[in-house]
Amino acid sequence: MRMDSDSFFSAYDLVNNLSERELEQIFRKFGEEHYSRRIAASIVQSRRIEPISTTTKLVEIILNSVPGKYAKYRIHPATRAFQALRIAVNRELDVLEKAIDKAVSFLNPQGRIGVISFHSLEDRIVKHAFKRISSIGGLNIVTKKPLQPEDLEISENKPSRSAKLRIAEKVCC
Repeated sequence: MRMDSDSFFSAYDLVNNLSERELEQIFRKFGEEHYSRRIAASIVQSRRIEPISTTTKLVEIILNSVPGKYAKYRIHPATRAFQALRIAVNRELDVLEKAIDKAVSFLNPQGRIGVISFHSLEDRIVKHAFKRISSIGGLNIVTKKPLQPEDLEISENKPSRSAKLRIAEKVCC
């Protein structure tokens, strides 16, 4: 899950060392997981027996932590938890905001920036960063609402179903 293999910690480290409360917060905040408390408790209980060393084992723990009906939802029950761990390991949300600021600083006047996000946490950061820069006169927001794929694109490219594109144009120095 690490984008930078030299990074200080991995998902293995988080899953096997964080407290139940810390895990719950990661799953709730970064995965918007409804069963964050149950999943965190199950992980802590399971790792008392042996470290959680495979994704298969983690998926099994998550599946046993959530109600059976949850498995019938559109996405796999472990998706949100894995997303949360990936975001925490890579500090993705912090990096995203800094990257937007840096990218805008490199734009020439009337240059455009487009950012595609794949979940609500990312989209919220992009939206707020654009608004913040816009409020000081640095950007003109081109897309008031994010552009989303149409049904045809989704049928041909399933991962695009959650994509949102926001575009802004630099107006001054």
